[in-house]
Amino acid sequence: MLDVLGAEIGKGLRVQLAHPIGHVITLLISTMMYLGLQFVLGQGELRQDLLPQTLVAIGGYWFLQYAALVMVADLIEEKRAGTFAQAQMTTAPPWLPMLGRLITASVFGLAVAAVASLVPMLAAQIAIPLRWAALLPAVLLGVNVLAFTFLLAALALVSPMIGALQSLLTSLVLLLNGSFLPLAFYPDWLAVLARVLPTTLGIEAITQTLFEGRALAEVWTGGTLPWLLAHTLALTATAGLVFVRNHRRALQESS
Repeated sequence: MLDVLGAEIGKGLRVQLAHPIGHVITLLISTMMYLGLQFVLGQGELRQDLLPQTLVAIGGYWFLQYAALVMVADLIEEKRAGTFAQAQMTTAPPWLPMLGRLITASVFGLAVAAVASLVPMLAAQIAIPLRWAALLPAVLLGVNVLAFTFLLAALALVSPMIGALQSLLTSLVLLLNGSFLPLAFYPDWLAVLARVLPTTLGIEAITQTLFEGRALAEVWTGGTLPWLLAHTLALTATAGLVFVRNHRRALQESS
């Protein structure tokens, strides 16, 4: 099993590293878009009171957007080439190659998010404090993002509209997870809607620990951490169930 997992990760890394210019262009677009939007929203200036929170939020979006892009694009390409069914002809459980793809996607998603966040920090002198209390929400945010990425990949196994669906959902995340303005600026009904989307609750928990100085116990009793945990578990379970159903359908359609 470890051989299958290692082979899948190695294949994914080679495919991604074969096109480094694409990653550079993605980084340039991401950082320019963020700083440009903040400049417009700040009416001609970069507001230092908003930049730290929005940078954390858009960092979460970049992780999600790029990890999903890598994993879904890889699956679509294999289905078009007709090699998806061949890749399943192994004694390893079907979720194992998908786990390999998810690891590859998470590596590139994290790398892009880290570098894309570092550039605005240096260019606009954005200071983000580091606190141990933010570690658990950050881990849950990562799991939340990867569960959503796995769900998109599971949908891509059978849906010809996955490109449009992925674009719609990731655009909603960018619009509402706090990348433009912190959640506190939203009307109540919009904040509730935003918390249904991936990343929003994780971003909210992280910003409460980093910028409001709250301890984990306070984030828990305030409700954000329990909702983040429940959201992540529900998303993970949904992704697993959809994958089992759609993987069976994809193999039947290929045979």
